[in-house]
Amino acid sequence: MSLRLVLLRHAETDWNRERRYQGVLDIGLSETGRAQAVSAARLLAPRPFAAVVSSPLSRARSTAEAIAAGRGLTVRVDGAFSEMGFGTWEGLTIDEVRAQFPDAARAFRETPHATRVPGGESLDEVRDRALRGLARLRAEHEGETVCVVSHGVTARVLILEALGLGLDRVWSLHVSPTGISELEFRDDWSAVHRMNSLVHLDGLPAAGRG
Repeated sequence: MSLRLVLLRHAETDWNRERRYQGVLDIGLSETGRAQAVSAARLLAPRPFAAVVSSPLSRARSTAEAIAAGRGLTVRVDGAFSEMGFGTWEGLTIDEVRAQFPDAARAFRETPHATRVPGGESLDEVRDRALRGLARLRAEHEGETVCVVSHGVTARVLILEALGLGLDRVWSLHVSPTGISELEFRDDWSAVHRMNSLVHLDGLPAAGRG
């Protein structure tokens, strides 16, 4: 069995610029984010996709809908690819979290694989559901290419899986809004063909790259 996965993080929201934890809150795209989604869709237009799959959150769905437009495909929503639940941190900036939850914030930064965000998910839980979603795609799309639009943490988890690395390395990866990664999963090996490509953002405002 083999599957080629074109994996994107959703386009930018205002909260991304503000460095604010979004988690499972349903935050829509910013004006820059909508332009990013269109640019990503334009770059990917020549690629044939058997399916376009999205997290249920609107920032991911809107990005996926831009990619699916003109392909005759309906975006499939799968909660397996939703963002990590950040519990009591959702809505707070990184600086606010560090001030209000200094010990937990430090632990999440230094030992993320062993830390549960207060009221949120653990990385193990995110990995378990993301891999269930991946298994479904592999079963349904043998030998095909699928586009998945997900989120910062969940995308990192899938890339780590392809690289054969543990969750302790989650902050070793940077995944930007509409960053494009391409992963291949086979029964006996996996590979990363590109990671966090941003060539489609050339010409867009620099703030849209972060």
